Amino acid sequence: MSRTTDILLTALAPAIWGSTYLVTTEALPPGYPVTLAALRALPAGLLLLILTRRLPPRAWLGRAFLLGSFNFALFWTLLFVAAYRLPGGIAATLGSLQAMMVILMARGWLGTPIRAGAVAAAATGVLGVALLLIGPDAVLDPVGIAAGLGGAASMAAGTVLSRKWQPPVSALSFTAWQLTAGGLILLPFALIMEPALPPLTVTNVTGLAWLGLIGAAVTYALWFRGVARIEPGAVSMLGMMSPVTAVFLGWVVLGQSLTFVQGLGAAIVLGSVWAGQQANRPSAGFTPVRPVKSWAWFA
Repeated sequence: MSRTTDILLTALAPAIWGSTYLVTTEALPPGYPVTLAALRALPAGLLLLILTRRLPPRAWLGRAFLLGSFNFALFWTLLFVAAYRLPGGIAATLGSLQAMMVILMARGWLGTPIRAGAVAAAATGVLGVALLLIGPDAVLDPVGIAAGLGGAASMAAGTVLSRKWQPPVSALSFTAWQLTAGGLILLPFALIMEPALPPLTVTNVTGLAWLGLIGAAVTYALWFRGVARIEPGAVSMLGMMSPVTAVFLGWVVLGQSLTFVQGLGAAIVLGSVWAGQQANRPSAGFTPVRPVKSWAWFA
């Protein structure tokens, strides 16, 4: 497939992640962040393991659990903490710093050059997210800010290390390993830290199914596929599609207002995402990783 096709398929993942806030607030019981994160990761990971029938070899267990921690367990936990303690706009803006962190981490771990255009696109994208989401009554909380920055750093590290460590399996198998590992890490914390869930309604089950099957299994398979094929800086810029989708769904589904400033912010974000793809075009030495051809749609 062409680089453009790879970018479009990868961009579907953060665009769908933008529905997480809507589904969480409208379809899931409040006050169970770790439990819901475990229920989102572990069943999806086990289902993919059954479908792909590929367990990680012993040599890959440590990497699978480290990546599962960065990409899911630690990231989702810190994301919920930031969401609870900060206005959504502040939390999302801190999360958008991930693109800048990926550029720096990719330099250290992958030897990827730091390009001025890529840095400028990432900084402009952060500004666009701030215009899109931050209101005049935003209140800063030190713990929330630390959680937001930590979550961005966790996802950035997971993205770069997922590019550095590529097993000879399909993206579905790679996703299955990480989701299962992340869910297993989250499960004991959920049992210890939170009370038992109340009886789930049909709406609750539907929301969990969406977040687990589509918002985790399918989207992360697309994301890790893109991580293997596209430059790290270009992949990280695509993550800024998530707040744009979240605001659009809030406007369409919940009837929330959309101001001129928010529209300007959305335009800036989309422009920065495009600029980031141009600035992060591969150098002559960049070689995409081509996974094995099982489950070829994701390979």
